[in-house]
Amino acid sequence: MKKRIIIIALALVVVFTLSACQTTDVVGNVAKSSFEALAKAIPEKIVFDEVNNGWALESPTGERFVWGKDFSAEGKPDLMLEFDARPFLTAGLDPSKLPADMYIYENESDKLKIYTELGNTTFKYKGEPTPIEAFNNIVENHRAVVGYHEKLDHYGVALGNGNMFEWAKDLATNDKDIVFVLNPQPFIDAGVDPTKVDGWVFAKVEIMDEKGKPIEVDKLLKPFNIR
Repeated sequence: MKKRIIIIALALVVVFTLSACQTTDVVGNVAKSSFEALAKAIPEKIVFDEVNNGWALESPTGERFVWGKDFSAEGKPDLMLEFDARPFLTAGLDPSKLPADMYIYENESDKLKIYTELGNTTFKYKGEPTPIEAFNNIVENHRAVVGYHEKLDHYGVALGNGNMFEWAKDLATNDKDIVFVLNPQPFIDAGVDPTKVDGWVFAKVEIMDEKGKPIEVDKLLKPFNIR
């Protein structure tokens, strides 16, 4: 029987350096253009996901970043990360011990999902909805979740509690074109040895805190060079 631990993330942790002014929002504008460049570089890896009412960008090994076509759709994720649960289960995960406000474990598919709701915004489109326009709507309507990771020269979308999806500002010069980023602490608290999660790197990552001070935090990383 399918086991579900369904969680809606309401609090977002700021882990990026963010622009303070929308009218001169360099970070937001470049996040849009760099995400468009990413989407155009791997069009075959971006598909519409009917079940989740959004687009899914899939990594070479099956991890997915999903962003909604319209945040007003009830019961559908606004943002979601989806990845194979088996490496985490092998490393000691007890899914029943994951926080009850953020994760879904699907026993039948052996998938873990980090599921975020940001509100009930109805997106506006000039014509037929597209994945790039949907992403641009996120930047324009939920600016706080989109930011820049200076140390890695990445832009990204935060899903809350230290989880995020990042992509390179420049695909031609960065060997980490996309990165799935997880906060390891909830998994550690649920029994996982983060050094034994096959396919993921447990590492210290430098970020900026809310006061703009550089700090190091633990992350589980899965980077890909898609070029």
